[in-house]
Amino acid sequence: MTVEKIAELTGHGNPIFTLELSQKPGILFTGGNDKGLVEWSLKDYAFIKVMFPVTASIYAIHGPVSFPLLFAGLRNGSVLVFDFITQQLLPPLKHHQKPIFDIKSVSHKNELLVASEDGTVSIWSLETLSLLHNIKVADDTVRCISVSPDEKQVAFGCRDNQIHIYDLEDYTLVKTLHGHTMSVFSLQYSPNGTCLVSGGRDAQLKICDAASYSLLSSVPAHLFAINSIAFHPSLPYFATGSMDKGIKIWGADDYKLYKTISREKGHANHQLSINKLVWNNNQLISVSDDKKVIVWEIGFDN
Repeated sequence: MTVEKIAELTGHGNPIFTLELSQKPGILFTGGNDKGLVEWSLKDYAFIKVMFPVTASIYAIHGPVSFPLLFAGLRNGSVLVFDFITQQLLPPLKHHQKPIFDIKSVSHKNELLVASEDGTVSIWSLETLSLLHNIKVADDTVRCISVSPDEKQVAFGCRDNQIHIYDLEDYTLVKTLHGHTMSVFSLQYSPNGTCLVSGGRDAQLKICDAASYSLLSSVPAHLFAINSIAFHPSLPYFATGSMDKGIKIWGADDYKLYKTISREKGHANHQLSINKLVWNNNQLISVSDDKKVIVWEIGFDN
């Protein structure tokens, strides 16, 4: 497996916390402790524009499939809504009083899930942008959300060290997973729906069978917190990004470590905590507290 750094995008003045690919190919959105949400071109690796201003740090960005909308979850509890058709902000989704840490959507129900530090997840209609439900998931922060590929279940990673699995039909609790010894910061179902991978402040990776939720493997993956997990869209690999400034690429079927991207390994990597990762085909894109966006070209062995 080969790694080549092909672009470094600079312009943010403060730490970048999150990123999201646009439904329009070649476009990336980033947000953090800055005054706006930024749009970048992945075709010429250049700044395009600040999409809209914000009054608080952006912790989550989400663009639902089939809706011309972009959502930004803020530290102050608001969710900003940008309409690509009118190129304007719509009225914000106001419900939570505490920071928004993750936003995901459920396509077949046209619903938006918003996770907050208040321990609840609010559920909104993507068609009317009205509040449908609010479910109490934990006594403290709900940090991350992953919807299963078949959209039958959703996993919430929480500050109480637990992962709570809910049924997406009626939002009833299915199972609570114990295993992490500190906050769960990231979790992802594999694209084929066979496993759920989670990482947290304890620097451990936990891989669970997505049918029984039994633990398949526990890996001491990083030196410090695992902030992000991202599965390759078509190949059996996933990447992890950590507070230890390193990125690692793992086998999704054997859980083996295949590549470490770090300064110690000779890569011109981030100098501070890596906060979020996303795959754009065979490119892996990372954002960090060091205010940089880095695009890596990953070469997979045939």
